[in-house]
Amino acid sequence: MESTALELLELGAVFFGLGLLGRLAGRIGLSPIPLYLVGGLTFGTGGLVPLHGIEGFTELSGEVGVILLLLLLGLEYSASELIHGMRSTWTAGLLDIVLNAAPGVAVALLLGWGPVAALVMGGVTYISSSGIIAKVLGDLGRLGNRETPVVLSILVFEDLVMALYLPILTALLIGVTFLGALSAVGISVAVLAVVLVVALRYGRFVSAVVDSPDREVFLLKVLGLALLVAGFASAMQVSAAVGAFLLGIAISGSTAENATKLLEPLRDLFAAVFFVVFGLNTDPGSIPPVLGWAVVLAVATTATKVGTGWWAARRVGIGPMGRARAGAALIARGEFSIVIAGLAVAYGAVTNDLAALATTYVLLMAVIGPVAARLVEPAARWVRARRPASQPAPSAGN
Repeated sequence: MESTALELLELGAVFFGLGLLGRLAGRIGLSPIPLYLVGGLTFGTGGLVPLHGIEGFTELSGEVGVILLLLLLGLEYSASELIHGMRSTWTAGLLDIVLNAAPGVAVALLLGWGPVAALVMGGVTYISSSGIIAKVLGDLGRLGNRETPVVLSILVFEDLVMALYLPILTALLIGVTFLGALSAVGISVAVLAVVLVVALRYGRFVSAVVDSPDREVFLLKVLGLALLVAGFASAMQVSAAVGAFLLGIAISGSTAENATKLLEPLRDLFAAVFFVVFGLNTDPGSIPPVLGWAVVLAVATTATKVGTGWWAARRVGIGPMGRARAGAALIARGEFSIVIAGLAVAYGAVTNDLAALATTYVLLMAVIGPVAARLVEPAARWVRARRPASQPAPSAGN
């Protein structure tokens, strides 16, 4: 069989399989991310039916998927919202970093993987999945709840932390000197500051550049500019994903809304390929040795995220039920955790066991998060119903 025909057959099977997995995930009420990862594990290195000949396409598609994920995440926020979110939740944000990065750092050091791997695992366990959380809140009808702005503010803070974290991590992964790492930090801070200033004062001009009444022209301009900015950011040793995120922040108003609607199908397609590619590059045989550590991290960081959400919601006067919902909503990990692990593996600066641990951890957390968010209210009611009658129940609050 000709190589082109074989590659088309393999690509067709991959895309059709992703569609089936996505439908299955929707039927059982879960994020499709864990199923995409399992699909990649099945057909990748050491899997049941390894694929050959489409690596170049899938690798580049995966990179585009990351860029689109971060671009649309940036489109969700305006610069003023980011600044307000940082001012109002910086204490909860700092607590979030300490509580949720520490378990990943500790496990990496206990396993003897070194400081760079510890920094990678800290990021993997720290960052919640904005995509999964937004979908779960929408599905459960909680977007209007009192605790939801607290959850979203913490997610915004995490996104800003990522804008600084990823350039630092990239610099360390490529083995630059200490001064080089400092320069990467300086560049990232300067770029972030410039973009925020441009977005606040001149965002309408950036929006005007990409806006167009013609859908085809609009799509080409937005996607082309995103790839250009990502490539330029990568050349400046700033993460391409961060470049796309900052571009999204700079686009505002109706232009951002139209771009989101137009790009969502492309994001979903290429992001699915990204998760499959990560699974393809992970040997399933490497998962059993790290499964115990993945469970330990899942238990620990489920508790720490719940604690973060509870504390943040309590600070703004939300009752116990709302605090519990806020904590449960933050549990899910997903796209960003895989982006971080994938970046580390791509540079070859960490052990392959880290990819296996990150994959297993995300599989667990992408399932635990939505399930916990759904069950937190019934569980709280069950606890209240079994409390002794002489013991007064605390106000549930919202």
